[in-house]
Amino acid sequence: MSKPVKAAVFGTGSWGTAFGMVLADAGCDVVLWGRRPELAEAVNSTRTNPDYLPGVELPENLRATADAAEAARGADFTVLAIPSQTLRGNLAEWTGLLAPRTVLVSLMKGVELGSAMRMSEVIDDVAKVGPERIAVVTGPNLAREIAARMPAAAVVACTDEGVAQRLQTACHTPYFRPYTNTDVIGCELGGAVKNVIGLAVGIADGMGLGDNTKGSLITRGLAETTRLGVALGADPLTFSGLAGLGDLVATCSSPLSRNHTFGTNLGKGLTLQETIAVTRQTAEGVKSCESVLDLARRHGVDMPLTETVVAIVHEGKPPVVAVKELMSRSAKPERR
Repeated sequence: MSKPVKAAVFGTGSWGTAFGMVLADAGCDVVLWGRRPELAEAVNSTRTNPDYLPGVELPENLRATADAAEAARGADFTVLAIPSQTLRGNLAEWTGLLAPRTVLVSLMKGVELGSAMRMSEVIDDVAKVGPERIAVVTGPNLAREIAARMPAAAVVACTDEGVAQRLQTACHTPYFRPYTNTDVIGCELGGAVKNVIGLAVGIADGMGLGDNTKGSLITRGLAETTRLGVALGADPLTFSGLAGLGDLVATCSSPLSRNHTFGTNLGKGLTLQETIAVTRQTAEGVKSCESVLDLARRHGVDMPLTETVVAIVHEGKPPVVAVKELMSRSAKPERR
C-alpha cells in the first residue's frame, strides 16, 4: 500500500486552512504552519481554526505547527497561502527547509510591488526550483464556502502537465473538482486582476449604482485582464474559464469576497485608512492594483478600470469624480 501524500500548508488564514481541509479530505497528510504557536495549539486541541474559520471542524489528518522545519519535512507539496506582498521575505527564510523535489503550490493572487512579478516568478526567483516544480491553484474558491464543503471547481496549473495531474489527484474530493491547465501566466493574471475589478465593483455597489454598472464593470474588467494576459503570452481562452470569468464573477458577486467588501466600504465614503481599520483579512487588490498597473504600463497595455481603482484607493480621488472621468473617455470599438 502506497504512503499517503504529504502536504505542508504555509499559512493558517481562511484560504490556507480551507485548502488544507481539501487536501486532507482527499487523503493527504496535512501540516499547517502558522507563525503563532497559540493558534497552532488551538487547531490541534480543538480541531478548529478559531481565528479564521470558527465553528468548522477540521479533519483528523490535518494538524498545525509553528515550526516551519517540521511542516516542510518530507512534503510532496508545499502550499504557500500567505499575503502576496510577504512572499519573497518569507520564502527566503523557508527555502533551506524545503523537502527535496517538493512541488511549490501558490494559492496567492497578486503581483509583487516593485518587481511586477507574478507569484510563480517570485517563487522561482527565490527558491530556484524551476517552473516544473511550481504550481498554481486558482478559480472561484471563496474560503468559507469551501470550508462548508459546498461544491466548487478550480484550476491547478503547472507548465508540466504531469505535475498538474499529480496535484489534481491530491486535491480532488466529492465537493472540490480541480481541472488542469498548463497556462500558468493566464491563470495567475486572472486571479490577480480579478481582485482589482472586485474592488471596482464593490465601490460601485457602495455608491448605490445598479446591476447594469456591475455587468459592465465585470465584462470590461475581463477585457482588460485578457489584453494584459495576451501581451504576456497567455492563452486568451484561459480567461473564459474558471481562472478568469469564474473567479471574477464569484469575487464581484459575493459578500464573502474581501476585495468586494473593501471596495463597498470605499464606495460608501469611508477613507482608505478607515476601510483598512474595519478589514480583518488581507484584500490583495488594495496593493496589487498598483503592481498590476505597473505591469500593464511596462507592456503598453491600456487598463482604464485598473487606473481608476488606483486613483480612488491610493490617490484619494473621490469615487464620483473617478466614475465621471471613466464614463467620459472617448468612444471606441468594443474589441480593442
